[in-house]
Amino acid sequence: MAHQQNGLFPQSLLKAFSVLIFIILLKDVCNGQPQLIGPSQALVAIAGDDVILPCHLEPAYDVSAMTLEWTKSSLEPRFVYVSRGNQEIETLKNPSFKGRTSLFVDELKNGNISLKISKVKSDDTGKYKCYIPDLEKEAFVELVVASDAATSPVIRVVLQCESAGWYPEPELLWLDGEGNLLSAGPTETLRGPDDLYTVSSRVTVEKRHSNNITCRVQQRNTNQSRETHIHVPEDFFDISSSSVITGLAVSLALCIILLILSVVVLLRRKRKDMKNNRSPKNQTDGEDVHVPLKKQERTRVNTSSSSIRTKKQTSCVSR
Repeated sequence: MAHQQNGLFPQSLLKAFSVLIFIILLKDVCNGQPQLIGPSQALVAIAGDDVILPCHLEPAYDVSAMTLEWTKSSLEPRFVYVSRGNQEIETLKNPSFKGRTSLFVDELKNGNISLKISKVKSDDTGKYKCYIPDLEKEAFVELVVASDAATSPVIRVVLQCESAGWYPEPELLWLDGEGNLLSAGPTETLRGPDDLYTVSSRVTVEKRHSNNITCRVQQRNTNQSRETHIHVPEDFFDISSSSVITGLAVSLALCIILLILSVVVLLRRKRKDMKNNRSPKNQTDGEDVHVPLKKQERTRVNTSSSSIRTKKQTSCVSR
């Protein structure tokens, strides 16, 4: 029996706790207590931008004379913004947010206590709490600050060097204009049926490198070497946005010209078809074309035909 009572005790306590929470919530609703609302999802901002952390009372409630606090749990001191009676208390604010946080003063009478953070940094990432001590209301806002470390596109040129007919196996080197070794890909070696070696390698060149590149193939044992000099024009790397815009403009002009030509061809074809439909068809390919004749014309044709047939019969009889 004691075992059953011990088993039922947690359930009874849980029910009582649930009823107590329900009564508290019902009391707030009945008394018209506003609720502090924050965003349901994390906010994402780019480093250097301004961001607003939303937080407001619903329904609207005048908080202009109340104490308002914005804090960040990972800070010490933890205050990001504090105001009492519509006056900010700078001495309590964390130094890292000095001069970077503010409220919308004109919106306080409507219960809007959203926080504006100017020129956010990566260190501003974290969880913020919006708190009204007088009402014992709080809401949380998660902020993620993305780094603005993206660099401009870089143009690279891949050069390939190949040399054949070596024995024994040589080494291949890439050098800049000052004779310094360049970091290149692995040398590929191929040995032919005549036991001679062919070597090849690739190197990626950027604008920061010297314009003059040298590919050198050498044998240290025999002191033989061959090299080729390559010059990469500096303006080859200068692909500006104006070039891209010019290319787009030319492409657009070509598309318009092709469209106009297509319309002209279609109109000509349509006119030709309409003209053929209006004019009678001529005799083609040896086919008989029957043209309607008037009654008198039919009579003449028939008479003439009879005469021709009569003459033919007569001549046949004479023979």
